Amino acid sequence: MESDDRGAELAPPAENPFLRVLENLALQIPTSNEPVSTNPGKRAAEIVRTAGLMAGALSATLAVPPGPMGMLTVIPDLLKVWQIQQQMVADIAACYGKTSLLNRQMMVYCLFRHGAAMLLRDVVARVGERVIIRRGSLRIIQQTLRKIGIHVTQKAVGKSLSRWLPIVGPVLIGGYSMMDTRKVGKTAIDTFSREIEIEEGAEVIDVTATVL
Repeated sequence: MESDDRGAELAPPAENPFLRVLENLALQIPTSNEPVSTNPGKRAAEIVRTAGLMAGALSATLAVPPGPMGMLTVIPDLLKVWQIQQQMVADIAACYGKTSLLNRQMMVYCLFRHGAAMLLRDVVARVGERVIIRRGSLRIIQQTLRKIGIHVTQKAVGKSLSRWLPIVGPVLIGGYSMMDTRKVGKTAIDTFSREIEIEEGAEVIDVTATVL
């Protein structure tokens, strides 16, 4: 079996096709052409605004087909919005000059911290003004992603009922994607604006984490 840089084996592929796609997507780190900014806070806020508008417009467009046709776009919508959010996180890390610290753990944390914090308590922790990344094995990250995938899917199914509402549905879904992207951006800004450390040893737990 394939292994990561610490020799830990990969978990077997997820049986659920959606979880398998999520796993493959979230473990990718997109490249960024964003230069280091002299005012990273301001530049990062601009990146978040742009990404939020892109995600909102995309989701609203995909939600236009009503009824059953609209339901077919739920999963593609989620995946495309996550891709926008991934690029946003990579660009924020770049403008703070911390691209080298953006690893798989950090990407997963930024994408899902606002909605599934308890599931990430052993991956990244806030200790005062520092952010500590626990470099766990790829198997641990995969298992965490699968739990997150189930959690996110349940929420998405509930919100997908809005696709049955003509005119109003696309507005609601677009607004949700925009707000969700802004939350991801807020996590990324809060993270990369701090001192970041990578810890190889003992387990680190974020005792303040709560599931939203």
